[in-house]
Amino acid sequence: MTEQDLAEAIATAHDTRTALFIEGGGTRSHGTGTLSTRAHSGIVTYEPGALTLIARAGTPMEEIEAVLASEGQMLAFEPMDHRRVLGTNGTPTIGGVVAANVSGPRRVLAGACRDHLLGLRFIDGRGRILKNGGRVMKNVTGLDLGKLLCGSHGTLGVITEVALKTLPRPETMTTLAFQATVSQAVDLFCTALGTPFEVSGAAWLDGTAYLRIEGLEAQVAYRAERLSALLPGAEPAAPDWDAIRDAASFTGPLWRILCKPTDAPAICAKLGGRVALDWAGGLIWYQGDADVRAITRHSMQVGGPLPTAPGTEILVRNLRRQFDPAGILNPGLMGG
Repeated sequence: MTEQDLAEAIATAHDTRTALFIEGGGTRSHGTGTLSTRAHSGIVTYEPGALTLIARAGTPMEEIEAVLASEGQMLAFEPMDHRRVLGTNGTPTIGGVVAANVSGPRRVLAGACRDHLLGLRFIDGRGRILKNGGRVMKNVTGLDLGKLLCGSHGTLGVITEVALKTLPRPETMTTLAFQATVSQAVDLFCTALGTPFEVSGAAWLDGTAYLRIEGLEAQVAYRAERLSALLPGAEPAAPDWDAIRDAASFTGPLWRILCKPTDAPAICAKLGGRVALDWAGGLIWYQGDADVRAITRHSMQVGGPLPTAPGTEILVRNLRRQFDPAGILNPGLMGG
């Protein structure tokens, strides 16, 4: 399916007010009314020397990661594979990664997916093909709609092509482990991330806090030594960071809670059940029977993240109306 085919399908749905549920590689299948970008696939261009890659939305992540690995490069934001958590099959695609702003443990150092997005092409709810940004890192023309589309879960438009910044793969990696409670872990993360030693992963699971350090071999050894001196109790460890990234130790229904890292201990104490932390406490994985919405709402009111700013819901509705006036794109998601 070409970009023009997708645009025509969306234009027809707009005219007939037919809801469309956008799907990439089928890891989040919606069934009836699905519009898939899976067939719109392939790497358009990859320039290792310029650290840029352009790919169509349906391109499988495995293909992209293999091409980057052949040149000793990677997507630094370390996108998660949701199939285990969701209990689905399918094939993760780059369009789905960008649409959901999927980011892994390295977010604490490298930033999120949207921070590596140079530009994109997308189709709005009227069926118009639009493009924004560029194919180079130094691009300052126009409004940065890529930041808006990234993480919108297909509610503002169907992403058809993305341009991303790539980075060299680290030469080596080491992990320091600490026996800690959730509260102790968050204190440890705050201290470690406040140093110049470039921690690239900060996670807690089953009573152990992990700090990951990546880079050139000599640099990693030095930084690990300095962190060990600063943070007593450090032991070398070799956890599976892919498993941490994918919350692979959980099975069954699971909550994904975003919060201020310093609020994580209080939230976890109220939750009970089983929890794990990523992003230095900014991401909580929770499995249990607690009323998560009530607990997180209370935490936001008492020293937690700032409440939703007045007018935010109106702004979101107006944005959706501008990009998708008929309300056909992924209705029910993102408050729509």
